[in-house]
Amino acid sequence: MSPAPMMYELATNGSKTTTIPAAKMATMPHTTSIPVTAPTKPEVIEDMAGNWADFKFAPIRESQVSRAMTRRYFADLDKYAESDIVIIGAGSCGLSTAYTLAKARPDLKIAIIEAGVAPGGGAWLGGQLFSAMIMRKPADAFLRELGVPYEDDGVDANYVVVKHAALFTSTVLSKVLQFPNVKLFNATAVEDLITRKTEDGGIRIAGVVTNWTLVSMHHDDQSCMDPNTINAPLIVSTTGHDGPFGAFSVKRLVSMNAIPALGGMRGLDMNTAEDAIVKGTREITPGLIVGGMELSEVDGANRMGPTFGAMALSGVKAAEEALKVFEQRKTECAEGGKW
Repeated sequence: MSPAPMMYELATNGSKTTTIPAAKMATMPHTTSIPVTAPTKPEVIEDMAGNWADFKFAPIRESQVSRAMTRRYFADLDKYAESDIVIIGAGSCGLSTAYTLAKARPDLKIAIIEAGVAPGGGAWLGGQLFSAMIMRKPADAFLRELGVPYEDDGVDANYVVVKHAALFTSTVLSKVLQFPNVKLFNATAVEDLITRKTEDGGIRIAGVVTNWTLVSMHHDDQSCMDPNTINAPLIVSTTGHDGPFGAFSVKRLVSMNAIPALGGMRGLDMNTAEDAIVKGTREITPGLIVGGMELSEVDGANRMGPTFGAMALSGVKAAEEALKVFEQRKTECAEGGKW
């Protein structure tokens, strides 16, 4: 049985009558003059309360659920196979980058590739499984931008405290996913970088090579499964410090001789580490910007431990750097044909 066709209703807005998908109408602000209509009267929670004895979900066929998911996912795979910017890693730095970019340039197609099932990286908790998130000033400006409440320990405190790190992470994640020009592909790993030769004999990055994370984790004990690809003139890599998937892009740059070596992350020093990460966020090789703790592996910067201001502001700077070079990289990708 095929899913029911999308229903359309006539809606009047001023003097014009337009046709609007019913599925979209329900998401429109109720302040508009376009009515929210459906085949049946939309339910409200208050009407359900106390009436559970006769409660029943609307009937459905299982294939409808499958098709509703998969057709949207495959449409996204097709749409974002050519992206404007790809962000590797959906931790605090990657999500901050995505938020800043999507807000500044709603015309750009932004794909986020996250190896984990749950986006957020290590930003769901503070240090040593403590729940509060510490952000050193002036990163509190980003919290106000997002509307995340925080506590200030007084005029002499150089930091603010979000009562739970998950409050920051869920807020920025929610705002990023609401942008219509952003798609998050989670449980997906970046296995390699797409490269092009430059006139001076070097390389520039022109996209990412992807695979399901579970496949990537089992290449050594299962038969080879070839990957997929996404082309983009600019990549922002925020995969964190060295680990199973950490520092992936910069380690790959070393193995392909694009940079000579990694500096290696130094010991913990909050006073030097956070400044260095924000200041150092930049385009490492043409087409690849690196931010967050992945940058510490390139520059030999100190680790910062359980303070997250540099992660947020490195993301803001990564977006700024991306917008500086995006048009140039897009032009380079277009040379010789449609990029």
